[in-house]
Amino acid sequence: MIAPAKPICKIAKNNPIIGQTYKHQERPKMRHSQLKAFHHVALLGGFSRAAEALHLTQPAISEQVRKLEQDHDVLLFRREKKRVFLTREGEELLQQTKRYFEVETQIEEFLSATSAAIEGELRIIADSAQHMTGFLGPFQKRYPNVVISLRAGNTGEIIDELRAYNAEIGVVGSLSPGKDMSVLNLGSTGILAFAARGLLKASQQSLSFQELAQLPLVFREEGSKTREKVEMAAREQGITLKPAIVAEGREAVRELVASGAGIGFVSQAEFGHDDRLVQYALRDAELAMSESIIFLTQRRDVRVIRAFMDFAEGIQAGKASPAGTEQREK
Repeated sequence: MIAPAKPICKIAKNNPIIGQTYKHQERPKMRHSQLKAFHHVALLGGFSRAAEALHLTQPAISEQVRKLEQDHDVLLFRREKKRVFLTREGEELLQQTKRYFEVETQIEEFLSATSAAIEGELRIIADSAQHMTGFLGPFQKRYPNVVISLRAGNTGEIIDELRAYNAEIGVVGSLSPGKDMSVLNLGSTGILAFAARGLLKASQQSLSFQELAQLPLVFREEGSKTREKVEMAAREQGITLKPAIVAEGREAVRELVASGAGIGFVSQAEFGHDDRLVQYALRDAELAMSESIIFLTQRRDVRVIRAFMDFAEGIQAGKASPAGTEQREK
C-alpha cells in the first residue's frame, strides 16, 4: 500500500493571507499638468524657460516631468550639463502633445464666442518668399491679431515641418506633396538659367544642356524641385550636370551667381528684377515649375489656417479685397 504524499508546506489555519481578495494594481493616470510641463520643456528647450512661460517655479515643473517619467517608467529627457535633450521616446511624445494641445486650443475656440477675432501665430515656410508677397500684407491688414512668421526651405523640408506641426502653411514647387496634404494651386512658370552680367557673351540668349555641362553650375541643396527637374531633363538626354557649388537656399544661389561663380536655375516667377543678372532660356527642354500653398489636411479646422486658406483662395479667384477691416467668423 502506497503511503499518501506529504504536503510540501503547511498553511496555518489562522494565516491572515487566507480569504483575502487582491485587486489588480491600476496604472497611474496621466495628468494634464504633467503633459503640459513636458510639452513646454520640450518646445522651449529647458525647465527654467518652461517655468517662466507657465508662470510656475522651476522645481514645480521638474517635479511634474519627474512624476510623468516615473509613473510611466519612461525616460523623456537626457540631462547633460544643465541642458536637456529629448530621447527617442520624448520626441515621439512631443509629436503627440503637439496634436493634443492643438485640439485643446480648438475646443477653447469652439466654446468661446463665435464672433471672437481670429488671433494666434501663423508659421509659413516657403521655397521662395516672392510667392507670398501678394498674400501676407493684405492678410495681416484683415487679421491684425495674427502674428506671421516666414522662413525659407526646400520642398522636402517644408513637407517634413508641416507633418511635425512646426509650421501651419507651406509653399512648395509641387502639386502632389502627399495624400495627407491639402493643396491650393498658384499656377506654373517656366524654369530658366541665369548668370552674372558679362559672364557669357552678350549675344547669348539660350543655353543647351551640352553647353551647361561645360560651365560651372550653382545648384541648390538636395530636395530642391527646381534642381530635380533640371537634372532629370539633362539625364533624359544622356547628360549629367555636376554642380561646382551647392548652396542652401535660393538667396544664397542668387548671390553666388551674381558674384560670377557660375550658372544658376530658377523659375521665371522667382527671378524678379536684378540688374546684376541675365536670364537664359533652356534650349533643349520646356521645363515648368508649379507652385502650391499646402497644409496638413488633419489641421483644416485650426482657425488661423482656415482663415488664411479662405483668404488665399479669394485672392486667387479675384474675389478678396486686399484691404479691409478685420474679418470675424460667423
